[in-house]
Amino acid sequence: MGGVSFYRSMKRYAILVAAGTGKRMGAPVPKQFLPVAGKPLLFHTLQRLHEFDGEMRLLLVLHGDYIETWKQLLEEYPVAIPHDVIRGGDERFHSVKCAIDSIQDEDAIVGIHDGVRPLVSVDTLVRCYKTAESNGNAVPVIAANDSMREVNGDHNHAIDRSRIRIVQTPQCFRLKELRNAFAQPYQTTFTDDASVMESAGYSIHLVEGNRENIKVTTPEDLSWVEWMLSRV
Repeated sequence: MGGVSFYRSMKRYAILVAAGTGKRMGAPVPKQFLPVAGKPLLFHTLQRLHEFDGEMRLLLVLHGDYIETWKQLLEEYPVAIPHDVIRGGDERFHSVKCAIDSIQDEDAIVGIHDGVRPLVSVDTLVRCYKTAESNGNAVPVIAANDSMREVNGDHNHAIDRSRIRIVQTPQCFRLKELRNAFAQPYQTTFTDDASVMESAGYSIHLVEGNRENIKVTTPEDLSWVEWMLSRV
């Protein structure tokens, strides 16, 4: 059994959100299914999480139109990683809620991870799950290196980048609090799971992420991730 050993008292889950249709990529299939370094991008993400903890239950959320596509890929590529497939909803919020509702345990830590972030490091995963178990939640972030400006209509002004953090995934939470937060109605301001929790009154704990842990959005991102994965 692979994975990282550290003391834990709560069961761990990972929800992989891959229900998007990837229109910005301009590819014939959603980006999570595109071939990268010899296999679909999503396979790399599943493998990274499975290597981190072979006992962690993986819940893969897919758009209903692409569940059959996934089944075909599983037949084509011999990657035997146990996981459950969940049919996603209209928005990310609804997709995550569908996965949360499928979990039977009550005493657990749930990490919610973008399916197109295959380069999350083991160290980041350890920090996220350990901090969530001790503090209730954990969100990985990295510092902004570039100068930044805030735009408001025709006006703009410089902002202090030392106060800015770029948010990554997995965002990890105690299941009981996560259920409570996702019981509230959907709002367009919910850009990630931390914003859902914050709206429900929870304070967010930040941990260090890793700079390679990008979310593949453009063809350039895909090329860079392929180069990184080919080095392993």
